[in-house]
Amino acid sequence: MATADRSIDPRLTESAKKHFLMHGFQDSSLKEICKDAGITTGAVYTRFKGKEGLFDALVEDTVSEIYAEAERRGNVDMETISNEDLFKAWDMDENAMMDWFDFLYQRYDGFMLLLCSSEGTKWSNFKHDLVDKMTMHTFRFLEEAQRRNIADKSIDKNELHVLLSAFWTTIYEPFIHNYDRKDILAHCRVICRLFDWHNAIGFKAKL
Repeated sequence: MATADRSIDPRLTESAKKHFLMHGFQDSSLKEICKDAGITTGAVYTRFKGKEGLFDALVEDTVSEIYAEAERRGNVDMETISNEDLFKAWDMDENAMMDWFDFLYQRYDGFMLLLCSSEGTKWSNFKHDLVDKMTMHTFRFLEEAQRRNIADKSIDKNELHVLLSAFWTTIYEPFIHNYDRKDILAHCRVICRLFDWHNAIGFKAKL
């Protein structure tokens, strides 16, 4: 079976990104997007289910890649991880944080569309949904530390979700406010000072 053609005319891609980022999904006009791209609206409807289908095509790869990266980072065999590595998993390391920022920065346009322009689409809860997924993965590490009696057992999944919501807001905001990579690097250092996960989840003395 032939693979479906998922390519988009680059003129349409650039025009749609410009309009969605400038006006948001709801206030963007498909007619104006097509006019700027030099493409008829009829040509768009042969490939996409209207404006939302076009928006989906612009962000779907970004969503898939972010979720896959979260899965990769969280896919650790808890039976084999040492207490020391379990402790280190909660380190606020600047290089590790910048890895995340660089990963997102490489997907800047799609990430910005999701953060700032997705109201009115099925992606409107993206920020919350990402925190949900990160909570699911991160809670495995917390549960294991609690099972080994090296972390505070009173921190439950709901509390962790609240903490991660605050944490991920500090990641979203630099993009929303158009920080460049130099500013993000400085911001990263502040985040690493702000979030003391070892203290927040009640780890016992360093192992």
